[in-house]
Amino acid sequence: MFARALLVASLAATAIPAAAADYVTIRREAEVDRPADAVWQRVGANYCSISEWLGMTCEIVSGQGDVGTVRKLNGETIEPMVAKTPHSYTYGQTAGGMAKFAYNGTLAVEPLGEKRSKIIYTLIYDADLMPSDEVRKAQFERLNPRFQAAVDKMKALAEADR
Repeated sequence: MFARALLVASLAATAIPAAAADYVTIRREAEVDRPADAVWQRVGANYCSISEWLGMTCEIVSGQGDVGTVRKLNGETIEPMVAKTPHSYTYGQTAGGMAKFAYNGTLAVEPLGEKRSKIIYTLIYDADLMPSDEVRKAQFERLNPRFQAAVDKMKALAEADR
């Protein structure tokens, strides 16, 4: 018993503490002159609608559009859907450029009354896992305008469908 306690104490004393996470959140929004149901049907109900508003190829590699569905973007990035509501979904990235940084995203449409809504795209990743401040800055500067452009494109698509 004493030997086991000594082993546990020894391991605890030599364990390296985990690094603190530095989560970065990017939230992009656009108000739309269309009801939330119509906007969601146009830009989010199909898990591969991303191909239209973010300009990449998308294929469903497993699932039927519910939690657990997996999409493949540009033939290499893998994103399983981990949560879903009537007007949102959340995904993680398990393979691809941001996977090693604990990247996740949520696309949502919220009603702003009967005839208006808001598209909200939220990204989160752990910048502490990035190798340098230069990489952190470059990723933020790449993602921030890219996803604002995606939200703006979704708004244009939804408002064109009148």
